[in-house]
Amino acid sequence: MLDAVTLDHLRTFIAAADEGSFSAAGRRLRRAQSVVSQVIATLEGQLGVPLFDRGSRYPRLTDQGCALLADARAVVGRMDALKAHAKGFAGGLEPELSVVVDVMYPMAGLTAAVVAFRDAFPSTALRLYVEALGGAVQQVLERRCRFGVVGSLPVVPPAFERERLLGVRMTTVVAPGHPLANYAGPVPTSALQQHIQLVLTDRTDLSQGREFGVISDQTWRLADLGAKHAFLRGGLGWGHMPMPMVEVDLARGTLVEIVLQDAPGIDILPMFAVYRADDPPGPAGRWLIARLRTAPEEAPHPYGMVG
Repeated sequence: MLDAVTLDHLRTFIAAADEGSFSAAGRRLRRAQSVVSQVIATLEGQLGVPLFDRGSRYPRLTDQGCALLADARAVVGRMDALKAHAKGFAGGLEPELSVVVDVMYPMAGLTAAVVAFRDAFPSTALRLYVEALGGAVQQVLERRCRFGVVGSLPVVPPAFERERLLGVRMTTVVAPGHPLANYAGPVPTSALQQHIQLVLTDRTDLSQGREFGVISDQTWRLADLGAKHAFLRGGLGWGHMPMPMVEVDLARGTLVEIVLQDAPGIDILPMFAVYRADDPPGPAGRWLIARLRTAPEEAPHPYGMVG
């Protein structure tokens, strides 16, 4: 008999319990009171337990009815969720979204966007990668990710579409005990070239033959931004870093900001969402791109580029 229980039975049961009477449930469901009474009676027969005590003017839930009401709500809720998910997928909503984000993108902003994404798209699984330089572009190029957020590699393949998101302020730092920390004003290139520059290296071939922000002939190449951060604090060299990652160090004095005298360009690293023109993001991807764009732009540094 339980196999004959339908969603209509459960919705009528819930309405009667919520409204406190069969007549009020009928108005909510746009049905006659007699129809509601019949549906409830049928459900009680199928379940084999009384759901309502009809001994007073208004029907009252029995103990069994109270216990089964929670189960009924859960079943109806899950079915409503299933319908909503199916409707979303039929409209192009991604069941899974793979995204790669440049390591330079502010982690606090990324975390806030992912939290909001989880709430907005609970049925879409998110697969997130963090890469540097060509690593972010490579993931999209090889279709492992639907879109990428790039910045540290300014060149993207011609088959890609790109959309501006925000700008991340870059700064150049050294440990307080490093010789370059003693400069009172802008540091000339000749002085920078006398010391090791810590450089984030590309694990792909996409930037082969190109250098971005490399000034010194003495370089240590690191494939991990966290390792570069630790080496800078350890006094092993000087280097460019995203301001959000080192602002606590600067406040505590564990790193010192230096200004470069002859650095070209600007000190704002533009971040872009990129995706293949033949495979653009779906609804969830478009929503996340818009959310990643909401962080405020960084104001230009008064001394220009510290790339």
